[in-house]
Amino acid sequence: MKTMHEGAAAALHPSPSVVTPAVAPAPASMALGLDSLKARTPALVTGLVPASDGREHSTLLRLLEIGFVPGEAVQVLARGAWGGDPLAVRVGQATFALRQQEAAMVQVQVLA
Repeated sequence: MKTMHEGAAAALHPSPSVVTPAVAPAPASMALGLDSLKARTPALVTGLVPASDGREHSTLLRLLEIGFVPGEAVQVLARGAWGGDPLAVRVGQATFALRQQEAAMVQVQVLA
């Protein structure tokens, strides 16, 4: 039987048999990174990019925990003055600040 500590460690440091939290990306013709979404454009989260290392895996877990799940409404509210970083992003009814690198991990589809 696994303890809670072992389960948490497995979530942060998955073995090859553990499925990563990344959702399969949408087809390339539909996929758009949240970082390239124009301000105030309504969109839906379609997925997250697959993690390439442990750091990205941790970031993906955090994004999932705060609500960046497929089907959730999302939009960029504002961008930082110099270089556009960070982004103020609304997901559902919550607003978060994301770095462009984090926002690029969230795939979205613009709503018509």
